[in-house]
Amino acid sequence: MSGPLSGLRVIEFGGIGPGPFCAMLLADLGADLIRIDRLQDSGLGFGRNTARDVTRRGRPTIGIDMKSADGRAAALRLLSQADAMIEGFRPGVMERLDLGPDACLAANPKLVYVRMTGWGQDGTMAMQAGHDINYLAQSGILSMLGRAEGKPAIPLNMIADLGGGALFAAFGMLAALRSASVTGRGQIVDVAMVDGLASLLAPYYGFLADGRWREEREANFLDGGAPWYDVYETADGGYMAVGAIEPKFYANLLRVLELDSGLATTQMKRETWPALRGTLAECFAKRSRAEWEVLFADAEACTSPVLGLAEAADRSRQSDRPTVMACDGLPHPLPAPRFSATPTALPTPASAMGTDTDRALSAWGWTTADITTARQAGTLL
Repeated sequence: MSGPLSGLRVIEFGGIGPGPFCAMLLADLGADLIRIDRLQDSGLGFGRNTARDVTRRGRPTIGIDMKSADGRAAALRLLSQADAMIEGFRPGVMERLDLGPDACLAANPKLVYVRMTGWGQDGTMAMQAGHDINYLAQSGILSMLGRAEGKPAIPLNMIADLGGGALFAAFGMLAALRSASVTGRGQIVDVAMVDGLASLLAPYYGFLADGRWREEREANFLDGGAPWYDVYETADGGYMAVGAIEPKFYANLLRVLELDSGLATTQMKRETWPALRGTLAECFAKRSRAEWEVLFADAEACTSPVLGLAEAADRSRQSDRPTVMACDGLPHPLPAPRFSATPTALPTPASAMGTDTDRALSAWGWTTADITTARQAGTLL
C-alpha cells in the first residue's frame, strides 16, 4: 500500500452514487477498504458491468447475506477491526440490520461511523426519496444554472452527489479520525448533501448580501451574464470558453480577437455587455476551434477549447502532466491530489463481487477455515 492514508482500514457498505466515489477517493490515497455488497442486492447499479465502474476501483468487493444473523456477525467482525465505515442508506436501514451506530460503536468504540444521505438523519424530510437534482432544487443552486431564457440547466450529478456528498463525507471522516486519534472515541458523522450544498454556496451568499448577485440567471459575472465569462461557437460548430475576468486577461482577449483596445475601459459596465457579447460571438464565428486554440495557446487570455469527454481523456494521456490513464482499456482519473512524501500508486481496476474475497479477508485476519465455513453456510459469496 502507498499514499498518505496507508494503514487506514475502512468498510464501505455498497451503494450507488456518492458512496462508491467517496470510497474510491480514500482507496486512491492508500486506505485499505473492503466493500460489502448485500447478496440480495447483487444487481445493484442497474445491471451495469461492474468491471467498467471506475468508482469501484482500488478495493475488493465481498458479498454477505446481511439478512442472516451470521452475515450480520461477519459484518460486525469486520467493523470491529476498522477505523471507519461508510453507509449511504436511508435513515433506519442500518438499524434494521442490527448494524446501527449503537451496535457498531459498542463493538468498536473508536469507529468513525459515516452516514451519507440527501436530507440528513433527522428533520421532516429525512425519509423522503431524492436524487442530485432534488437536492440542487431545494438548495437554491439549480435556480442559478442555465441561460436566462428557458429552464434551469442540469449539471449531471456532480454537484450534490459528488461535491456536497462524497467530498464532505471524506472530509468529515478524516476530521473525525483525527479526533478519535486524540480522544480514543469514535463518533457518528452525519453527512447530508443539502448541508454540503449550503456550504458550497458560501461565496454566493456573500455576493447576495453585498448586492453583487442578482437572483436571475445569466445576470451575473460568473453565470454567463458577463460576455467575458461565457462560451462562444466557432466556425466549425465547436466552442471556446472565455474566462477573462481580470483586466490584463481581458486586454489580451481583445488583442487576439483584433478588437479595439479601448473596449477595456468599459469591461465592467453592464450596459455595454449585450453589444460586446454580439461582437465576441461574431469574432469567434470566423475561425475554427482548432485555429482559435492555436491563437490563444500562449496569449494569457483565459480562453480554452471546450473538449468532449473522450477527447479530454486522450489529450490528458498525451500531456506532460496527465490526469487520466488507461487501465485495462478504460480511462481512469489519476488519484488526486498529489503528495510529495507519500505518493500514491496507480489504482487497480474494479473486480467482480467475490473475486478477491479470500485475499481480502485473509488480510484482515480471517483464517481459511473461517472463510470456508462462512461460504458453505451461504453467509459469504
